[in-house]
Amino acid sequence: MDLATEALGNLLPKLAQLLKDEYILQTGTKKDIEFLSSELETIRAAIRKVGEVPREELDDLNRIWARDAREMSYDMEDIVDAFMVRVQGPDPHSKSSAGQIFNLNCMIQKFTKFMARREVGQAIRDIKERARELAERRHRYKVDDIAPSKKTTVDPRLKALYTEATEIVGIEEAKKEVIAGLADEGDGGQQKKIVSIAGFGGLGKTTLAKAVYNELKGQFDCTAFVSVSRNPEAKKLLKDILYELHNKGEHPSANLDEIKHLIDLIRDFLRNKRYLIVIDDIWEKAPWDEVIGLALMENNMRSRIITTTRNIGVAEHIGGCYRLKPLCDESSERLFYGRICGSKDKCPRQFSEVSKSIMKKCGGVPLAIITTSSLLANKSEDIRVWNDVCNSIGSGLGRNPGMDDMRKILLLSYYDLPSHLKTCLLYLSIFPEDYEIEKDPLIWRWVAEGFVQQPDGDQSFLEIGESYFNELLNRSMIQPGRKKDKLEGTPRSCHVHDTVLDLIISLSVEECFITTVSDDRKHSLESIQIRRLSLHNTTAWPTLKMPKLRSLTIFQSTNVVINPTPSLSRNFLLRVLDLKGCGLDQELASLGFLGSLSHLRYLGLSTGYDIHSDQLPVEIGKLRFLQTLDLYEVRRLEELPSSVTGLGQLMCLRGRPWDKLGIILPDGLKNLTSLEVLDRLVVKSECIAEELGHLTQLRVLKVIIVPFKDDDWMACNNALVESLGKLTKIESLEIGHVDRYVDNEVIRYNMDGSMEVPLSNLRWLCMRVEFLPTWIKPILLPGLCYLHIDVGIARGEDIQVLGTLPCLRHLIFEADDVSAHESCVVVGPDAFPCAVKCDFLHASGLVLPSMFPRGAMPRLQHFMFSVEPEQFVSGGKFTADDLCLGHLPSLSSVTVFGAYSTYFEEDKIVMLASLIQKVKHEAAIHPNGPLDIDYDY
Repeated sequence: MDLATEALGNLLPKLAQLLKDEYILQTGTKKDIEFLSSELETIRAAIRKVGEVPREELDDLNRIWARDAREMSYDMEDIVDAFMVRVQGPDPHSKSSAGQIFNLNCMIQKFTKFMARREVGQAIRDIKERARELAERRHRYKVDDIAPSKKTTVDPRLKALYTEATEIVGIEEAKKEVIAGLADEGDGGQQKKIVSIAGFGGLGKTTLAKAVYNELKGQFDCTAFVSVSRNPEAKKLLKDILYELHNKGEHPSANLDEIKHLIDLIRDFLRNKRYLIVIDDIWEKAPWDEVIGLALMENNMRSRIITTTRNIGVAEHIGGCYRLKPLCDESSERLFYGRICGSKDKCPRQFSEVSKSIMKKCGGVPLAIITTSSLLANKSEDIRVWNDVCNSIGSGLGRNPGMDDMRKILLLSYYDLPSHLKTCLLYLSIFPEDYEIEKDPLIWRWVAEGFVQQPDGDQSFLEIGESYFNELLNRSMIQPGRKKDKLEGTPRSCHVHDTVLDLIISLSVEECFITTVSDDRKHSLESIQIRRLSLHNTTAWPTLKMPKLRSLTIFQSTNVVINPTPSLSRNFLLRVLDLKGCGLDQELASLGFLGSLSHLRYLGLSTGYDIHSDQLPVEIGKLRFLQTLDLYEVRRLEELPSSVTGLGQLMCLRGRPWDKLGIILPDGLKNLTSLEVLDRLVVKSECIAEELGHLTQLRVLKVIIVPFKDDDWMACNNALVESLGKLTKIESLEIGHVDRYVDNEVIRYNMDGSMEVPLSNLRWLCMRVEFLPTWIKPILLPGLCYLHIDVGIARGEDIQVLGTLPCLRHLIFEADDVSAHESCVVVGPDAFPCAVKCDFLHASGLVLPSMFPRGAMPRLQHFMFSVEPEQFVSGGKFTADDLCLGHLPSLSSVTVFGAYSTYFEEDKIVMLASLIQKVKHEAAIHPNGPLDIDYDY
C-alpha cells in the first residue's frame, strides 16, 4: 500500500509543474491534468486509509486496486518526464554555425516539441480514463470500505513473558549491567532511576526486562509489568498499570473513562510507595511524555522504572539508554544446539559447518536462533534440509510457515515506519546479503529514485535523506556498519540483518518493487513489470527487454568485467544506473550511448584493471537531470570533459581516492550551482579555484591543489581562500597539496588570506600547509569540531590559538619541525574546553602535558604525544618531571609516540626509560587510574 502512496507522492508535484506557463500544452490538456491531479489526490487518500491496515489482514481486492494505482502512477510519471525532456530539446547550437543549418535545427526542434505536446496530450487522456476506471472500481467494489480480517491474533511478544528461567540463555551479563544501572549511586539519593533497554526486534529486550523484574520485585512495595501496543490507547494503558499495581485485583472504578482521573489514581497510589514498573515495548516519545511519564511520579522513595523499545531515540529521550547487544558466539551455540539436540556435543559432526553458517546469519538475535532451530528440531538427520534453510536465510525465507513468529515481530517494526521510510527500507533489498552499504551513495540513490520528500525550508534533499538513514538506525531496522565518522564515531555505512533482509525481500517480491537475479541462471530478462533490477554475480551481460526499467544495479565478483553496450542503450527510462560493483571491459569513452538516457539521475561507473588511460564521453553533458556522478571506482580517468559543466542539476560529484591518480576539474565549474558534494577532485588552476566560490550550495568540499606551473601555486591558494569565504554552507572541508621539491627539500604552501565572513557551519577541516592559516580562529570557525592540521613549521602561538576554538572536540596537530626560537608554550586554564581527543605528533618539544595547567582540557579522554630523544637529554627543553597527567581530570588513555633505536647514545636511552617510567607512574596515580597506556616506538 505504501509504495502506491509514494508513487503518487512523486507524481503529483510533477503534474503541478506541468501546469506552469513554461510548458505550452494542447487545448484541453491542462484541464485533463487538473482533473487527473484531483482524482489522484483522492486515490492517494483512499490508499492511505487502506494502508493503515496490515497487509496480512487485507483481501485481494484491496491489494489489486493499490497495485493498479501504483502502476498507473509510475506510467504517468514516465510520460511527464519524457515530455519534459523532449520539450527542452538538445543543447543550443553555437550561433557561429551556418545560418541555414541553424534555421533547420530550429525547425526540427519546433516540430519535435509540437509532436511531444500532441503525444503527451493523448497519453494524459489515456491515463485519465485509467484513473476514472480505477475510481469506479473502488466505488463498485467498495474497496476502501472493506473491513480487515477479524480473526483473533496472538501477540508474538507474549511468549517472552512466560519463558522459563531454565530456557533463558546468554543474558546474565546484560542482566547484571541493567541491575547496576538501577542501583543506588552510593550517595544515598532518593530519586527514581530509569533504564531504557533498546535494541533490534527479537533481540530479547522483553526477556531481559522480565528477568530483571523477577529478580528485583521483592525489594519494592508495589510492582507492575505493562506492555505498550504499537498504537496505544491511553485509557487502556493507564487501566493496565492500575490493574498490575493492585496486584491484578480490584481497583477504584469511579470515573475511569477520564485520562486525568486515571493519572491521578496512579499518582495517589504511588505517592508513598517504592515502586518497580516495567513499561515494555514503547514505540514513540508521545505516550511517555503525554501519559506514562506523568503517571509515574517522582516520590523520593528510590523507585525504579525499566522501559524497552526498538527505537534508540526513544530510549535516549526517556533516559538511561542501555543498548542490548546480540548474543556472543558461545551463547548462540548453547541456545541453538540446546533446542535441537540438547548440546553441541550431541550434534553430529557433519552438521558443524552448516551450523556455523546458520548461526552467523542469525547474528546473535535470540528469536532468529530459536525460530531457525525450531525449523530443524525434527529434521536433525537430514543435512539437505539444514543446507536449504541456511541458503534461504537472507533470500526471502519470510514466507516459510516456520518463520511466522519472526516475521510477525519484524512486521510490527515495519508497520510502525512512515510510508517514506518503508519505501527506503524495501529499497535495501537491492543489495546482496552481508553487503556493507555506504551511507552517502545510498542517500544519493534514494534522492534519484524520488523516495526523499520535497525539502521544506532550508534543508536540502541530501540532508533530508540523511535524516531518513538516521531514523532507520534509531529504529533498529538497519545495523551500523564498520565505517565510522572520525568526529562523532557515527556510522558511515550500514548493513541489513539477514532476518530483516528476509522480510524486505519477501515484501519487495509481493509488491513487484525489486527484482533480483543471482548467478547466471537467467540471461534473458523480459518483463514489462520489472522497474528495478539488481544483478548479483553474473559473469555475462543479460539481454534486457524491460521497457519500463528505472533502476539497474550490478554486483560482481572481483575482477569480473562486462560489456553493457548492447542492451543498455535501449532502456530510455533508466533513472539509476550503478555499475560500480563491476568492471567495464572497455574504455569509458565508448559509452556515448549514455547521452541518450535522458532520465538518468544517478550514474556510478567502474573500469577494469586493464584500462590504462580513459576519458568520459562528451555525451554525458546531455544528462540534464543527472544529480549524482560517482567515479569512485574509475581507475584511469585523468580529467573530466568540459561538457560536465552543463549538468545544472548535479548535486554530488565524487572522484576516486587520492592514493591513485586524481581526476582534474574542468573550467566552467561555476555553472554547477546545485552542487552540494564535491569529493576527491583535483584543482589545477587559479581559474578553477576562483570558480569554486560560485558553488554556494556546497556542504562537502574535498580537493587537492596541483597547479600546472610552479608559479601558479600562490595565486591558486589565494583564489581558493577567497572562494572559501563565500561558501557559507560548507560543513566538511579537506584541502591537500602535492609536495614540491627544491634542492631535495619539501616546499609547502600557505593557505593564508583574509576571510571576512565566518564559516559558521564548518565542523570538519583537514589541511596540509606550511604555517597555521590566520583564518583558523574562533570568530571565523565558531562551530569547528574536528581539525587535522599538518604544518611544516609549528609556532608557539599555534597551540594557543587552537586552544581557543570553542567547539573543538578532536584535534590532530602534526608538524615537521618547530620554530627554532620557540620555548615552552603555556596555554590558559580555559584552553580546549570541549576537546575529547588530542594528538600532537612530531613537534614533541612544543607540546607536552606540562603546558596544560589545571583547568585546561577538562573533557580530554584520549591523549597522544610524540617524543624525540634530543628533547630529554641534558640541556634539552624538557625532563621527565614535566609530565603532569593529573591536570587532565577526564583522561582515560595516553599514547606515547616516537622513535627508539639501539644506536641512541646511552644518556638518551636512559632519559627515554626515565620518561616511560614517569608516564607509568603518572598513569597509576591518576584519579581515573590506572590509565590505559600505549607506547608506539
